[in-house]
Amino acid sequence: MADPDPTATKRHRLLAAFAADQNRRQKRTGILEFIRRAMAPARWLGKRDGYEPLRLRLNEALAFMGLEVDAAGTLSTAKVAATISEAEKRARDLRADLLRRNIHPDVLAFCRPEWLAENYFHAVLEAVKSVGDKLRTRTGLTDDGATLVNRALGGDAPMLAINARRTKSEQDEQRGFANLVIGTFGMFRNPTAHEARIRWDMSLEDAEDLLSLVSLIHRRLDAAVMPPRP
Repeated sequence: MADPDPTATKRHRLLAAFAADQNRRQKRTGILEFIRRAMAPARWLGKRDGYEPLRLRLNEALAFMGLEVDAAGTLSTAKVAATISEAEKRARDLRADLLRRNIHPDVLAFCRPEWLAENYFHAVLEAVKSVGDKLRTRTGLTDDGATLVNRALGGDAPMLAINARRTKSEQDEQRGFANLVIGTFGMFRNPTAHEARIRWDMSLEDAEDLLSLVSLIHRRLDAAVMPPRP
């Protein structure tokens, strides 16, 4: 992108460069590529305190274009904001919620577009799918739902163990964790997969709680080991 006025202040130089490039290309690709490069996390090593406030302010403006920069510096689509207050609130709420709850990145990778669009119904469905995907990746199984969980986490010789399983308490914990994952599939994935959206009332608070639960499951699976098979 050319710099048409090197003697101007930074913000005026950027404005002039953006305007010239936009007028020449008649499309926004140059500006979007500038944002991607400027917000690449690698450029902000050691300057984390400046990155997040800048990302927040940038997202307030991008909300009117239906875009958002995530913590990885990636541009994602989002619901277009209609008012300044809506854009400001969405940027603050999304950032505060994700930071406060420490949502696992593998969960966000599955449901970020739905979450940013405030489509909590399908965000729930995609989040729970991420658990099945991780179980299949870790074990090589091809099953789904309760069958997948029982084969991966259940039985006297589970394929994935969340502890040493030496004591009764540890064995109970393993069974309890397997039941928790099965319950998560049964309570959230099955109804959302088979019921019409209008029949499933999914609030922001419920969706946040589910993402936290799925994040807990992911962290336990990340730390799980594959015991020797008899």
